[in-house]
Amino acid sequence: QAQLVESGGGLVQAGDSLTLSCAASGRTFSIYAMGWFRQAPGKEREFVATISASGGTTAYATSVKGRFTISRDNAKNTVSLQLNSLKPEDTARYYCAARNRPIGSEWVDQYDYWGQGTQVTVSS
Repeated sequence: QAQLVESGGGLVQAGDSLTLSCAASGRTFSIYAMGWFRQAPGKEREFVATISASGGTTAYATSVKGRFTISRDNAKNTVSLQLNSLKPEDTARYYCAARNRPIGSEWVDQYDYWGQGTQVTVSS
């Protein structure tokens, strides 16, 4: 069983950058594909990015491609999301998720474990 704890959110201005981190417990982190999702008030949780268990494959939502970068360090049991050129529409609570498969998914129901989230607020 994995436990996930996100950090790094905050209040920033449009155009700024942030780095979100997700620390995972357990010795089997390297077998999990990882994902980042976000949820704005009144909206459904949506896919942001995913990375395979090995770190060799990544995928992004169209809305963040070219601005956000997902990475992982299996030796440290962490996955990160670098957010650049932030926009007000990126404002949401960001969640880290783990999938007990080697390849990630863009679908919420494909993930087995979730963190509590970290808030990102982008002012215009």
